[in-house]
Amino acid sequence: MKREKLDIVRGSGNVFRDLGRADADVKQLKALLAAEIIKALDRDELTVRAAHARTGFAAADFSRVRNADLARFTADRLMSMLNRLGSRVEVRISVNRTGRPPVVREARV
Repeated sequence: MKREKLDIVRGSGNVFRDLGRADADVKQLKALLAAEIIKALDRDELTVRAAHARTGFAAADFSRVRNADLARFTADRLMSMLNRLGSRVEVRISVNRTGRPPVVREARV
């Protein structure tokens, strides 16, 4: 195995931004919300059908969230799903006026 020197690069805290994806902040928020939905489903040991019965959202929606297929969802819809699962969502926004990409300081769910 070759011993090549590796460069260490500090990430921004948003993998989507680091990869140069469009709408990186929205994708990061949706990924965080989806992770919290999955945690709530696992915590309450809910199947997608049981989650449908509890929340009124389609079982297919919960399957899509579990499979990280988030293109069809808005952040608002994911927040609503999380709320109906019994979690409270709090989003804080910080604006960085220095011209560099903003860094999320805190996101609690």
